[in-house]
Parts: sequence; structure tokens; C-alpha cells
Amino acid sequence: MERHAYQIEDGPFRYWKATIRSPPSRLFSRLNNPNSLGLSSEERCSSPLISFVASSGLAPTAPCLSCTGAPRAGRSTPVLIQFLKQAALCGWSEHSIMSGAALGLEIVFVFFLALFLLHRYGDFKKQHRLVIIATLLAWYLCFLIVFILPLDVSTTIYNRCRLAVNSSPAESNGSYVTLAPSKQKCFKPWSYIPNGIMPIFWRVVYWTSQFLTWILLPFMQSYARSGGFSITGKIKTALIENAIYYGTYLLIFGAFLIYVAVNPNFNLQWNQLQTIGIAAANTWGLFLLVLLLGYGLVEIPRSHWNGAKRGYLLMKTYFKAAKLMTEKADAEENLEDIMEEVRKVSESIKYNHPLRKCVDTILKKCPAEYQERMGRNMDDYEDFDERQNSYPNEKSLVKLHKQVIYSVQRHRRTQVQWQILLEQAFYLEDVAKNETSATRQFIHTFRSQEPENKIIQYFYTPSVEWYWECLLRPWFYRVLAVVLATFSVIVVWSECTFFSTKPVLSLFAVFIQLAEKTYNYIYIEMACFLTIFFLSICVYSTVFRIRVFNYYYLASHHQTDAYSLLFSGMLFCRLTPPLCLNFLGLTHMDATISHKDDQPTAYTSIMGSMKVLSFIADGFYIYYPMLVVILCIATYFSLGTRCLNLLGFQQFMGDSEMTSDLIDEGKELIRREKRKRQRQEEGENRRREWKERYGNREDSTRNRVVHTDQKESSFSETNTNRPLSKYTRSNGRTERDRIELLQDAEPLDFNADSINDDPLESDLGRYQPGGRYLSMSRSQMFDDV
Repeated sequence: MERHAYQIEDGPFRYWKATIRSPPSRLFSRLNNPNSLGLSSEERCSSPLISFVASSGLAPTAPCLSCTGAPRAGRSTPVLIQFLKQAALCGWSEHSIMSGAALGLEIVFVFFLALFLLHRYGDFKKQHRLVIIATLLAWYLCFLIVFILPLDVSTTIYNRCRLAVNSSPAESNGSYVTLAPSKQKCFKPWSYIPNGIMPIFWRVVYWTSQFLTWILLPFMQSYARSGGFSITGKIKTALIENAIYYGTYLLIFGAFLIYVAVNPNFNLQWNQLQTIGIAAANTWGLFLLVLLLGYGLVEIPRSHWNGAKRGYLLMKTYFKAAKLMTEKADAEENLEDIMEEVRKVSESIKYNHPLRKCVDTILKKCPAEYQERMGRNMDDYEDFDERQNSYPNEKSLVKLHKQVIYSVQRHRRTQVQWQILLEQAFYLEDVAKNETSATRQFIHTFRSQEPENKIIQYFYTPSVEWYWECLLRPWFYRVLAVVLATFSVIVVWSECTFFSTKPVLSLFAVFIQLAEKTYNYIYIEMACFLTIFFLSICVYSTVFRIRVFNYYYLASHHQTDAYSLLFSGMLFCRLTPPLCLNFLGLTHMDATISHKDDQPTAYTSIMGSMKVLSFIADGFYIYYPMLVVILCIATYFSLGTRCLNLLGFQQFMGDSEMTSDLIDEGKELIRREKRKRQRQEEGENRRREWKERYGNREDSTRNRVVHTDQKESSFSETNTNRPLSKYTRSNGRTERDRIELLQDAEPLDFNADSINDDPLESDLGRYQPGGRYLSMSRSQMFDDV
């Protein structure tokens, strides 16, 4: 039978040599009897299977004295149980459980973090499941890279230490430059991940994210926004729209291959070609990364500092209200126009027309009130005339379907955003009023429309709310702004000096190297996590804030459309790999930057050696991030905001006359909405009070009148008519309250002080808290007595 030699020379597996025959039965028979391999107890403990089980965190923690691993005589021990016992005897079980727990907890936590953010911006009930799954996978993989990379850094530092301790001077001329042998001891980090796991993990995560961002998500974008009525039609539309997109990349790649094939100086292999593709994707991502990073490094600390100013947020909310009202009116007008076209199409295409199914599909996407209105005006019993040529074709219906989807989504989004902005404006006005309160109790103008949690109500009392909103929150925002500004300065300095290795000028590299000398892995992981987390916040927050007209806009409270969700997933997948490479360059963990032959991180090994393209590795990657200084200066002086303002896109600027006009307009809009809500609450309070005071009495009186004897009712006819008129008047009052609440329109010259609270009762009288109607004529006050 054919024999195969299986030998692993690297890492902790270099002592394990076994001759395994080709049938699988021979392999499992030897695994069940480890003594037949002829290995010592130490060699059996370093076997790959034991190391793999150790990394999964499944090893028991029972204390043992030796690592024999021999099965007891007379007992048949399963292979997994036997190997677990051997692993426990080797003394690595505690570290394995900690490393497996750290990796597992981060994987689970990142998944729920991505799910929470997607639930905040997306709508699980109305959006397609494939859109939700693709966006969730893209966000999850990108966030996972950010959270797992610090573990890779600590593991790499430990592996470097172990190689330095175990190496000899003769071995220092090999692939890695190591230190002279010494008696120092390398402490294994609590989150150590065994060799062989991280490269596979990074390879799966990276290539999956690249497949999503360059192939799948662009196709799904066109598919989600297509107005086709069948799956085939949507796929066809998506392929046509992405033909130019994919064709451009294929043209560039083909031209590059032809250049490499013609030039005799290039002798590229598959791994080098793969590295060139990765370098091209990272170059595109780094170009966009620096733009977003330069904006976030300045805007995030400044927004927190301005948030601590009294009245700043309120003025900005007024400004947003004026702009949102304009957008809301435009969305309503656009929806009305689209619904008018739908009505004409629905009336022209009758029930027996071949395209009626397409019209019904369009009608299902319309709001409910428009569907009812169109259903009442449609005559389904009228046949269509084939001789008429005024019927729309399927292509025009596809275009109309696409417009309906877009206009309905935009109208719904503006309506929800308007209500949210009103709540925010009312709350900020309450904060401004309560700042001068002597009782130090926070008083709300309106009750919360959503039920609050009882636990939050118990701890977050009005007194606590007053101290937080009026006293502590401004100072907290100022301190946080100073801390964030300090981080921003460190990032800008390190971006400009991270290429210098002697001396080391990058502050992040200095922090990591100081911790590396003492092997303080907790500090290393925390420093790495805070650094990459701050960089991610600066970049990702800009992605969430940016708005490209109405094509890309991430709106909270489940108001983001499918196109914007997929586009955000594309941006995250393209920005995260260059962000992590930039972080490794700042900390000098990348060999391309540090110019050392130390063992690279698993993430850098997946990226490949950038020395294949020296002009990118030694030029673009080093000098292009320095442009972040220019972008930070431009953001600090609001040059981009001023340019947009000159182009006609109104931006919030304190020294602009247009901004002042919009603030005044927004203040008036908020004042009108506030009066409208106050009248609604007063009407609801009057109805509730009337029901509580006179509901039971009215029911009992009605029952008494119904069961009264006919003679007695005829004898006292005049006396019974007066209570009935009284009840009739109360029912009229309820109708008038209902009519008042339905009147949403308010004249521009409305003055709440010049008229009565209830203008519909000007002839009958006014309602007092005592629950009685007081007539304007004194002679009729005692008519009911």
C-alpha cells in the first residue's frame, strides 16, 4: 500500500512526525492508540489535534501530574476524550479556555452590535430579507476586523518573544532576525490564539468582504432599486446597469495583464498577482479613507464642544426644522404628482388588460389612503378598447413603479424625521426653560408619547434629570471634547511621522513598544483597541453623516432604504482593510513600514508583501496619509461648508444671513406645531374629564328615562325634554372637539391670545373646570332647577 509522510516543521508542531498509511482506517486506528505512533509524552502533547482542541476552549481543567496519555488497560477510551485528557495533563487548558472565551465573546458581541445598528437604520419587516442579510454580513465582517485585530497584535508580540528566546546566534541569520538567547521568560497572553487559526480567519473574513463589496452588493443595489415586476426583469435591469461598472474594472485589469505579459522585466506568479489586486483595492480605499478621516478628526470633537454651549443645539434644531419642512413639502408634492399618474394609469388600464397585474403591483406600493381613493373612482366592469393607442407600455410601467417606490419611501422618511425633530426641539426648549428653575425639578411641556421603562423612571427622577441636563451634561461634553481633540492631535502627528523608525516618532508606536518590553498584554490590547476604535469612529461616523442628495442617506428610526443600506455595506468593506493597514503602520507592526524582518501579524501576511509594487509601498502608502493635515485645516475653517453654501446648499453657519433667516423660520414652525399639540392635549383632557365626571350619570339617566311609565312621561313631557337637550348638547360638544382636532391647518395670522380656547362654542358658552356650561345670559342659569 502507498505510504505518505506527514511532517510539520513549524511552530509548536515541529516535533510531530507520523507515517500514515493511505486508508483512513489506519489513521483513526493510530489516533485511538497514540502509543503506536512512537512519540514521547511531550511530543503527544504538542500534536495538532490537541492544539486545535485547546484553541476551541473545550479542554477540561482538572489538575494532573503528568502527560502520559496512555489509555488504561482493560478500557476502551474514545479518541476525543483521550486527547482531551492528554491536553488537560499538559497544563495548557486554562490559557486555551481564556483565548477561546475572548475570541468567542468578541465574535458574539460584534454580531449583536451590527444587528443593533442595522435594526436602528433598517426595517426588518418591510425590506427584503436578502438586503438585510447582505448588509448585516458586510457590517459584521468589517466590525469583526476592528475588534479582532488587537488580539492578533498581542499574539504576534508573544510569538516574536518566543522565537527570540528559543533562537541561537546561528539561527539569527535565518528568515527572522531574533535576539540573542537569554533566560527571560515569555508570558503567554490571556487571549493567545494558537498558530494556524488567525490566517484562516483573516483569509475568510477578507475575501468574503471583498466579494461583497465588488461583486454582490453593487448587483443587489441595482436589483433592489429596479422597478421590474418579475425576478427575471430585475436581474436583467441590474446586469445592464452594472455592465459599465464591471466593464471598467475588467478593462483596467486586462490592460494590466497585457502590460505584464509584454514586459520581460516582470515575472509575476499567482501570489504576486493576488497581492497586486489587494494593493489596488487598498489604494482605492486609502484614497477615500484619508478624506473621511480628515473630516472626522475635527468634526467629532467640535460637535461635542458645541453641544455643551447653551442654545447652540436649539438654534441648530431650528435650522434643521426649516430645511426639513422644505424637504417634507417637496416630498408631499412629488408624491401627489406620482399618485396622479398612477390614478390615470389605473383608470386607463382596466381589469381585463394584459398589463393589469403590473398596475395592481404598483397600487400595492401606494399609501393606504391613495389606494382607497383610487378604488372608489375605478370602474372595473368597463372593458378596454384594443383600438386605442393611449395605453402605456410595460417599460413606462417599470419606470413608474420605480418612481412610486422612491417617492413613498421619501415621503415616509420625511414624516418620521419631522416628528422626531419636533420631539427634539420641544425637549431642548424644556431644557432652556428649566435652567432657571428654582425647584431643580425638570418639568416637561408634553408627556412622552412612548411608555417609559419603570426602572428608568425609578432612577432617572425629575431631580436627577435636571442635574444631568442643566448642570452636568455641558461639563461632560466639554471634557469629552478635550479628550477627543487630544486623540485627534496624536493621530495627525502619527500620520505625519509613522515612516520614521530611527528615532520612533509615532506616539502609538512608542506606546506599543514600551508595553512590549514588559509584556503587558492587557495594556497592549487596550491601547490597540482604543486607537483603532477611535480611527473607526472618525471614519464610520462620517459614513453615517454623509448624504449624497437623496440617493444615499442613512436615516435612523428604520427609515433607510435598501439602496443606502447596501451602499453603506460597500463603503465599510472598502474602508476597513486600508484602515487596519494604516493602524498597523502607525504602531510599526507592519514590516513594510518598520523595515524589519520580524514575524508579521497574521493580517499582514494575508495582505502579502507590498514590495512587489515599490512605488505604492514606499510612496503612496507613506506620503499620501500626510494630506490629513490639509483636510483637518480645511474642516476646521469650514471650507467645505462655505463652498456648499455658495453653491446653494444651505449649511448651518453662524455668520450667515441665510442661516439666521432659516433659524427664524424654523422657530416659527416649531411654535406653530407646539400650539397645535397644546390644543390637541387640551381637547383630550376635556373629553377625558367629561367622561370621568358625567359618563356614569349620563348612562344611568338614559336607563331611567327608557323605563319610565308612559303616563308619567306624557304628564311631565316638558320636564323630560330639558335633560334630553342637555345630553344632546354634550354630544354636540364631543363632535365639536373631534372637528377641532381634525383641523390641522392653521392660518398664518393666527393669534392664540385674541380668540377663545374653543371657537366653536362662541354662541353656546364656555366650559369651566367645574364641569358645567355657563350661558352668556343670566336669566337661563336656573332653568334646569
